[in-house]
Amino acid sequence: MSSVTPSLAFKDHAEDAIKLYVSVIKNSKIGNIMRSDGIGMPKGSVLHASFELDGREFTAMDGGPSFSFAEGISLVATCETQEELDNVWKRLSSDGGEEGRCGWLKDRFGVSWQVIPRALGEMMSHPESGNPGKLMEALLKMDKLDIATLKQAYKQR
Repeated sequence: MSSVTPSLAFKDHAEDAIKLYVSVIKNSKIGNIMRSDGIGMPKGSVLHASFELDGREFTAMDGGPSFSFAEGISLVATCETQEELDNVWKRLSSDGGEEGRCGWLKDRFGVSWQVIPRALGEMMSHPESGNPGKLMEALLKMDKLDIATLKQAYKQR
């Protein structure tokens, strides 16, 4: 085996989703999009698309009404700053998206995202340097994550 590539099957509007994701996530681009000629799928539907998010390859398609997404799988957007986190959160949750708890949201296409600060992973990886229990306590009270509040909670003894 040479690789494993996530493939997203949307009910419809795969191209709109890809364009949103590529505009939000740095180091991203659209590769090829193959559209239906109207046989078997509505004309113009995405039969196959390739794209990269932060340099990672994905594929997508319009699968029809039997396709939907579940929270059991999500895309994780790791942000460096609060400004970046706020921007990614706003853009992914807008126009019909749903904000969730603990940094989770669902975009308007039904895809679940975790929008998290890099600092969260760093703090969770070093329990000896802070208080991960207080960190989690603070995190569980938030929707969109606030880096300063998480760091303050982590520093509590």
